[in-house]
Amino acid sequence: MGAPHNIKRYGEVWPEFRILHGLEILNKLKKKVIISGGWAWHFMSEEGHTEYKHAHDHKDIDVFVRKENAAEAVMILQQEGFQKVWTRYDHLQSDENFRRYEKIIEPENGKPHRITIDFFERNDLETIEVNGFTVVKPEILLTFYRNIHSSDKCWAVMAAKELLRKGIDPVGHPALSAMPKFN
Repeated sequence: MGAPHNIKRYGEVWPEFRILHGLEILNKLKKKVIISGGWAWHFMSEEGHTEYKHAHDHKDIDVFVRKENAAEAVMILQQEGFQKVWTRYDHLQSDENFRRYEKIIEPENGKPHRITIDFFERNDLETIEVNGFTVVKPEILLTFYRNIHSSDKCWAVMAAKELLRKGIDPVGHPALSAMPKFN
């Protein structure tokens, strides 16, 4: 579970390069992966939304891959310059066969940054299609904030919980990327 947000930082946005590089690799993987985490909320949000840091977690890209697509997805990642990175979770027993891949982008004028993809194998997910991407169904995605994803305090997660509680489909709802109102 994520730590409470510092509301004084609300309004900060993700750098455009992070979004563009994430979209670039996701477009290449889109036929092989199921998108989860912050990027799933990103695709479920209204098109053209502001990329607030507290709305969707774009620090990494979480994807699930059906076992029959895993080798091809890894080949795409390797062709795009991603390398397997060892983590403290690699030795743990897991049904999802977790792996992490990273690539360092070194722009001509700017500091290098890392694109991280957390890769899980799984065949039994309920999914939906949104904007040409396959994402984890919102009701299922919310259950992952107990063990797979950590930032359960992001605005999209909180908004989706509330919308679903009211029987409202969160997909495309403005609340998924809106800054919360305070009294």
